[in-house]
Amino acid sequence: MTGPLVLLEHLGDGVSRLSLNRPDRMNSLTPDLFDALADAVRTLERDGTRALVLTGAGERAFCAGYDLAMLPSLPGMTVPEFLDLEDRASGAVAALHRLPFPVVAAIRGAASGGGLSLALAADLRLAAPDVKLNAAFVRVGLSVGELGTSWLLPRLVGPGMAAELAFTGRVVAAEEALAIGLVNRVVAADALADEAVALARELAAPGRLEGRIGKRTLRARGELPSLAAALDLELGDRP
Repeated sequence: MTGPLVLLEHLGDGVSRLSLNRPDRMNSLTPDLFDALADAVRTLERDGTRALVLTGAGERAFCAGYDLAMLPSLPGMTVPEFLDLEDRASGAVAALHRLPFPVVAAIRGAASGGGLSLALAADLRLAAPDVKLNAAFVRVGLSVGELGTSWLLPRLVGPGMAAELAFTGRVVAAEEALAIGLVNRVVAADALADEAVALARELAAPGRLEGRIGKRTLRARGELPSLAAALDLELGDRP
């Protein structure tokens, strides 16, 4: 496939859409795609975006994880080369997670391995009925800690369910994903794109700072060790 590996569209009203653009390979990840994603995120940090929709091009997959065609090259990498790949991959996911405004993932089809990590790095997840989510790392002998899944997943579904999904790598379909809190809504496939943009527009509405401030507050409080610490911090915030 030729053309950009990611597509960044500005939809107006402070809303942008970022699409992984390898539909012929189910939007699977490569080193160059990680770099393109990180570059797009840097643009989003300074272009006036107030809410983002993250999705995958085509109808087959949000992101099927690391491109299996790239796997044969991994054993031949030197240690510095492999560490560089890890840095590029984790850096792209971390940059997405750090965006200061709400990110809505619109998920169709597979969100596996690194694709699951990208979905988890968003703030809200809307899923089509055909969605299939799984921590596919464990099925190829890698750790579930890849790309932050081990940190993000328990915060959504709890430690017990996270352990089950991490240890087995089993696929979670739409109905179960909604029931366990892995996604926020299940939306008809033909309405998914429009509903994700509509939600992003709501979050980016002029004069509405709750999305940005709420995200900052949730992230900061989520790093604290206890409810008491969060309450004490709120009391300390008072004038």
